[in-house]
Amino acid sequence: MLLGDLLKWTGIKDITSEMKNIDIGSIAIDSREVKPDTLFIALPGQKGHGIDYLDDVVRKGCRVIVAEDFRGKDANKDVFYVKTDDGKKFLREAVRGFYKEPSKKMEVIGVTGTNGKTTITYLLEEILRKANKKTAVIGTINYRYADKVFESKNTTPGLIPTQKLLYEIMRSGVSHCLMEVSSHALDQGRVDLIDFSSAIFTNLTGDHLDYHKNMEEYYKAKEKLFTGLAKSCSAIINNDDSYSSRLIKSTRANVLTYGIRNKSDVMAVDIKAHLEGSFFTLQTKTLKEKIETKLIGIHNIYNLLAAISYCLYRKVSPDIIKKAVKDFNGAPGRLERVALGQDFYIFIDYAHTEDALRNILKAVREVSDSKIILVFGCGGDRDKTKRPLMGRAACELADFSIVTSDNPRSEDPQTIIDEILKGFHKDNHLEIVNRKEAIKKALSLAGKNDVVILAGKGHENYQIFKDKTIEFDERDVLRKLLNV
Repeated sequence: MLLGDLLKWTGIKDITSEMKNIDIGSIAIDSREVKPDTLFIALPGQKGHGIDYLDDVVRKGCRVIVAEDFRGKDANKDVFYVKTDDGKKFLREAVRGFYKEPSKKMEVIGVTGTNGKTTITYLLEEILRKANKKTAVIGTINYRYADKVFESKNTTPGLIPTQKLLYEIMRSGVSHCLMEVSSHALDQGRVDLIDFSSAIFTNLTGDHLDYHKNMEEYYKAKEKLFTGLAKSCSAIINNDDSYSSRLIKSTRANVLTYGIRNKSDVMAVDIKAHLEGSFFTLQTKTLKEKIETKLIGIHNIYNLLAAISYCLYRKVSPDIIKKAVKDFNGAPGRLERVALGQDFYIFIDYAHTEDALRNILKAVREVSDSKIILVFGCGGDRDKTKRPLMGRAACELADFSIVTSDNPRSEDPQTIIDEILKGFHKDNHLEIVNRKEAIKKALSLAGKNDVVILAGKGHENYQIFKDKTIEFDERDVLRKLLNV
């Protein structure tokens, strides 16, 4: 795109004819991403200011640099310097113009909440594909569209990567983009340029309080997704969550509620379950359908209701919905059953909050009288307040727990374990720092029909330590330990 055309989006008109014809191939705020045809915008960051990297940017051949104040560094005759009064606003408008507002050319469905986002996007993908829609998914596990799969570095990418990804998704002919939207992304403005056609709210429980400081700030971040919806959009809201009434009042969108306890537009009644799956009756004002699924747990019934509610709102056939739900095998690392010939059950789950841990333990407890053996830890450099709470949940709901490492990052693994153990008030646990050894011990304790749950890692195939990241896929670990 020519710089002259791009700058029209930002309101800057006073540039030379030579500048107008410079070809811009990308926009960056990170000096490491700069190429000769990049427009670099110098902004304040967490570890300094972009202006401090101008020498590096120029060395890489960048010809156009934008900043509010160049601090005397605008002296290179081969570089064009563009001054702006508001760097962040310039960034938003430049990115909007460069990628041509891709979210306006397809339906983008944002899914937010503490738990359930990944499963819901996978469910929506399954249902919409069976309805012959072309889908894309942006989320925790990966980003995928048109048979392409990319590693996910963040649940929700930054503002520029998100728009670039949406642009490529749009060009591939996708009609529905399903997007996990994190509270960090909402708070940091990463999704500000997205015109969401629908938003889904799952629940709000304690997490990320190292970042948000308190639950009110956490809620306010989530709320932004709904206050930004237009009147023509839809807001799919879990009516059983304590924050639902506030959220409903906050949005201009058409609200569709789902629930199990409180009267809602879409409900699940007559729920029955076992370790192989669940059954319930889907009920609306005009519909009553028997639903069969391989998923277990009340939390997964809520996930199903969220996805089904959106699809009903978009007039997807109930027969297509039923078939897709019945065929759905679950999202990777979300109560994922691992069957390797053993005479007991093994589940791998991503649960890394108190609420998520309670959900999976209750899900198993409700359908099995067998002993539950839990292996779990907590991540380092993350919300420390949840550690004893997760310990308490394990103490109360698992028969026996082995507390171990998750991703300790820069923290001492033993220190994290000690904080988790503060939540235990019964002698129904032991601690093994090495996660592989912890899993080995859990398998040795399992008898016929018992249930072993490995919580915290889920889809992840690595462990992060202070000085290294190692390969660690719990499925591979299980195969080796069970000699499969």
